Amino acid sequence: MAAIARFQFLQPYPISKPSAFFSKFRQSSPSFSSFSSIKPCRIHFRKFSVTSPLCSSSGSIPEFPESSESSTSIVGDLLDYLNESWTQFHATAEAKRQLIAAGFHLLKENEKWDLQPGGRYFFTRNMSSLVAFAIGKKYSIGDGFHVIAAHTDSPCLKLKPKSASTKSGYLMVNVQTYGGGLWHTWFDRDLSVAGRVILRDDDGSFLHRLVKITRPLLRVPTLAIHLNRTVNQDGFKPNLETHLIPLLATKTENATADSTEKSNVSSSKDVHHQLLLKILSDELSCKIEDIVSVELNICDTQPSCLGGANNEFIFSGRLDNLASSFCGLRALVDSCALPEDLSNENSIRMIALFDNEEVGSDSCQGAGAPTMFEAMRRITDCLSHQSAGETDFARAIRHSFLVSADMAHGVHPNFVDKHEEHHRPELQKGLVIKHNANQRYATSGITSFLFKEVARLHSLPTQDFVVRNDMGCGSTIGPILAAGVGIRTVDCGIAQLSMHSVREICGKEDVDIAYKHFKAFYQSFSSIDRKLNVD
Repeated sequence: MAAIARFQFLQPYPISKPSAFFSKFRQSSPSFSSFSSIKPCRIHFRKFSVTSPLCSSSGSIPEFPESSESSTSIVGDLLDYLNESWTQFHATAEAKRQLIAAGFHLLKENEKWDLQPGGRYFFTRNMSSLVAFAIGKKYSIGDGFHVIAAHTDSPCLKLKPKSASTKSGYLMVNVQTYGGGLWHTWFDRDLSVAGRVILRDDDGSFLHRLVKITRPLLRVPTLAIHLNRTVNQDGFKPNLETHLIPLLATKTENATADSTEKSNVSSSKDVHHQLLLKILSDELSCKIEDIVSVELNICDTQPSCLGGANNEFIFSGRLDNLASSFCGLRALVDSCALPEDLSNENSIRMIALFDNEEVGSDSCQGAGAPTMFEAMRRITDCLSHQSAGETDFARAIRHSFLVSADMAHGVHPNFVDKHEEHHRPELQKGLVIKHNANQRYATSGITSFLFKEVARLHSLPTQDFVVRNDMGCGSTIGPILAAGVGIRTVDCGIAQLSMHSVREICGKEDVDIAYKHFKAFYQSFSSIDRKLNVD
């Protein structure tokens, strides 16, 4: 959970120079091939049957009929997304691929937008955050935005700017900790690297490329119990600076000679092991000297999978918060897959995926930046065919509603007393609505009621969570965004165990419930919201 950061909403749009990345190299993964060659179409996801649905269909409520796909699970597609999305960059690129395949139009923040009611659009920032939206055909100036917001980053280890080091005959990779991870879980895991690199092209331009080495490449070994006899009594307390350095290889004579010959001139070859750069260049089909910059995460190579006696659990890294991101993304895509899906909609359906939540959100691509609100203002301006006044945008915000979706703490069977007695969310029991009187979560009595009303009308279960008074409470991007311009917000999430571990666990049923709840929010919130007047 990240600390709350407040910011002032800035009206001017950020203007940045256009990128010019035209790769001549082979793509390392088919998911990141040229998007210009993809024809917009209705995206086809693989089907994953559910043998025992937790909640019944709401066909008895004519106002919000269930689709014929109500019994279809998205769990298989989530596993695919998790296995593709080793980093925040890959998660965003895969979301981009799916949006284009579903017929959404890619926008550039530094170019003029031409938007129309009934249209579906998106843009990315830093290839680690994304905003996508679908405009109702009955939209008029002052109508609101219905938003689901989540984040693409997870606690991990990242390579330091100078990662090459040697110790006791080993080639080591210096790392820094990102976020509040359970770092002891990273020991004795089969690890590798993934992220992005900048390459120099023959014409002097630079290319932005994603890379992922899928084979086990690194390992952080624990100290044998024979050399640490009291570890089980005293606890495992590694020094994060000296004990958390992954092994890459044994040092060779060539590596020693190379290091002696190096000058003080800074380059990728100077600061990263030649062997690591060779592996990256082979994956990217480029020369080592073409690599001018790297931004890499250390990643666990074990695939995401189903587990448990009945395959009722999902075992995976990065569930916090890619599970929420995918459920929200898929809900948006499926809620407007057909032309008629937006024919009676007067609001704008939106999803915003941010980076850097795990470290406070204060970045250009984090929720602390006014990215989403600037997009809202820009959309309002475009659809009014003139500069929308303060009153028009203010009315739109007053009609808007934000769902801050971030994973929640399920009750741990071995540590039941860590939860407040009457608020112990369970796996497989539906989305958890988070409450905190000190506004660590943005939920209010009104926003909780409205979001639960969506669930009630679609026969979906919900749960409530409140932290104990004698424990600290984490936070989300919810309060940050709610305070930005005063948008109504509810904080919710899928219950999970082992949050911030290298391998986490959540319930398979909860993924489908979250997807249905988010999709129902997009499809039915407009009619629910108009039934309640507060001010």
